[in-house]
Amino acid sequence: MSNSKPPLRKNPSRETCENIIRRILMTEILEKGKNEHFKTAADFMVYFESLYPATDALTKQVQRAVRSMNMPKNEHGYFIPNKTAEQLAQEQELHRLLQKTQAAVFTMEDYVPVFLKTTPETVSYLMHEIEQSPAFADKYLTMQPCSNGIIFHSNCPQKLKVLLNSLIVR
Repeated sequence: MSNSKPPLRKNPSRETCENIIRRILMTEILEKGKNEHFKTAADFMVYFESLYPATDALTKQVQRAVRSMNMPKNEHGYFIPNKTAEQLAQEQELHRLLQKTQAAVFTMEDYVPVFLKTTPETVSYLMHEIEQSPAFADKYLTMQPCSNGIIFHSNCPQKLKVLLNSLIVR
């Protein structure tokens, strides 16, 4: 029998800790869809202590790694990996703005383009008047200026055509 002791594993570098923390968080997100476990450096210690001897130096190194990663936290205090605080702030601002404006997402597969041919000089004024008109309110989702006219996207193109033609042929 050999009397040799197993080699002592030294503490990981801060960069190694950061990589391990990223892997832990990405695994958490892949398995659960979001981070619901890690709020502080102490939450990572079980994983690090399974790889390295539990020491105060290891704890400090993990704390340094978490601090240097400067990860933002969600509204419940859990770390959000792969986002900066600036990205999170921008997303939160977009969320507030979209909520405030009652935004909605539409697919255009149910909408048909309808082209209104007119002179380029009148496009802007016509679009303004059409936007203000209650008669057009439910006839189109969007309209876009283009050369020689306006393109509407409508889920009731026949009604829109009838309305436009009735205004053209008075």
